[in-house]
Order: sequence, then structure tokens, then C-alpha cells
Amino acid sequence: MKKNHSRKSSNRVTLQDVAQRIGVSAITVSRALNKPEKVSGDMRRKVEAATKELGYIPNRAASALASAESHIVGLIIPSLTNYVFAKVIRAVYNVLLPEGYQILLGNSHYSPIEEEKLIATFLEQNADGIIVTGLDQTDHGRRMLCQAGVPIVQIMEVGDSIIDMNVGFSHFQAAYDITCHLIERGCKDIGFLGARMDPRAQRRLQGYQKALEDVGLSWRGKISTTHQPSSVKLGGELLLDLLSSADKIDGIFCLNDDLAMGALFQCQRSHIHVPKDLAIAGFNDLEPSACVNPSLTTVNPPRFKMGEMAANMLLSRMQGEHLSEEQKQVDLGYEIIIRQSS
Repeated sequence: MKKNHSRKSSNRVTLQDVAQRIGVSAITVSRALNKPEKVSGDMRRKVEAATKELGYIPNRAASALASAESHIVGLIIPSLTNYVFAKVIRAVYNVLLPEGYQILLGNSHYSPIEEEKLIATFLEQNADGIIVTGLDQTDHGRRMLCQAGVPIVQIMEVGDSIIDMNVGFSHFQAAYDITCHLIERGCKDIGFLGARMDPRAQRRLQGYQKALEDVGLSWRGKISTTHQPSSVKLGGELLLDLLSSADKIDGIFCLNDDLAMGALFQCQRSHIHVPKDLAIAGFNDLEPSACVNPSLTTVNPPRFKMGEMAANMLLSRMQGEHLSEEQKQVDLGYEIIIRQSS
């Protein structure tokens, strides 16, 4: 069995670190964590505040050596029902299962707080590495990951706030480019349909807005969004909402293909010709997008390759290999798929 040279045990926050922060013994901290009824409420609150501040994670495998391998990898995604993440999950399993690793799969439900809880849970299980979606972890979640002493890969986007390793693409630039495509094919009044509006969705909205601003076109009054979960049905509803409030719309960029297909079906019900009267573009290139009539213009991120590369980056580090700074952050880009809807 290979030794896990990548686990930086010396960097992991210990019980003694917490004790020193609040000026008590490690035994008192342990008692507050494991038998809280035996300490005062004031002490419990001090210990809780210190553990959060320092990013301390109890090691549930305390009987084992701190450097022991668990052969467990945590994978945190926002949704188990969203088909977008299916290829990522499959790729991670394809790489890590044959190497003897078990994957703990966590669903954050697009909640930063739920994601934070999953990070803590996986670290308590002494995971050898963690793959987490996005760059927008809570402050406490980031502290836990930074102090974990194990390899971390953030996936599905790229940016500056990297904890350890990163593989993904720019949601902002992809949205910018597909909006530019609608502009180039002659659209001047381009709307935006969005749902849930998590940080990656916000970056797509910003890319759409910047593309219009750069050519002197306005996006004001042409945006219809909701914090509801995305669905095909919702796409039709958002389109009707936008058409009822905007003076004129000749193009639509939809946050994802679900909404875009819903908008397309609503156009057919409303006798709006696509793309003559209204051009439509989506995002994610789901399988049905090439099959609907007219077929859907969309953005195709390399989701399988993203999961595969993230898993291989993690595997290399867990097996003690050194990665250069260039190898630790990879922008895989995306492809604009132009079809009949635009």
C-alpha cells in the first residue's frame, strides 16, 4: 500500500490548538465537545466559537494514526436530480473506484450551509481528499478545507479564490460568448431567463449583461428570474412573464437547457416562430437539446472530462505526486453549439 505523503498532518488544527486559543486544557475542550453536559454553558460557547474560528474538525478515526489512509474520497455536488452532474459523478467513480477508493457522495441542495455540513462530515470520516463544486464555500467551509491537510479540488468553474486545486470553465465568458452569438445573428433585444440563481447562475447573468453593454445594447427590463428550481415548465412561465413586461424581445439566453426547452415549447404554443421571431439559446447541451425541433443552440461544457481530470488530480496528490502550479488549476473551456433555434 502506498503511503499518503500528501496528507499534511502538521497543518491540521488540533484539540491543543483550540485549548490554547481559549486558555484552557485540552481535556476541558474534549469534555466540552464529547460530554457537553459536564461543562458550563459559557465554556461550551467558547469552545464552539474557537473550533469554528480555527476550522477544527474532530477526527472520528482517532484510534488510527493521523497519517493513516482511509481510502475514502468525498464528492460534494449541488443536486442528485440535475442531469448536469451525472457525467461528473460517473467520471469520478470511473477513475477512483479501480484504484481502491470509496466515494462518499454528498448533495448540498445548492445550500452553502448544507455544503459546509458535508465538508465537516467528510473530514470527520478522515477522507483522503475532497472534490467540491464551485468556488463559493462559506468562510467556515473554506477554513475547514484549508486546514484539512488533504488534497482539495474545486470543480465546475475557474477563478481566483482557489483553496488547493481547480478544474472547470468560466461561466461568465461562456454566457458572454453565446450572447455575442445572438447579437451577431442580428438580435438587438435579447432577454435572459434564469432560475435558482446560485453564484454560477449569477456569473452567467453577468456575462450576458456585459456582452450587451459592450455593443451598446440594453438588458434593462429584459430579465426574468426566480429562485425556484429550474424545470422545463418554468421556462415557459418565465418566457410569458418576460413577453408580458418587455416592449420587444427578439432573442433569449436561458440559464440552462431546461428553461430553453420550456421557452421553445411555449413559443410553439403561442405561435411564435423560432428562430425567425425569437432566437433561443440555452446552456449545458443536455441530450434532448439536439433532438427537439428546432434543435437548441447551447453551451457544451466538458463535464465528463472535468470529473475525470479532477479525480486524476486528486489521485496524483493522494499517491504522493507533486503537481506544478499550472497542473493544479486547469481551464477546460467550453464549446458553443449552434443549432436551428438561433
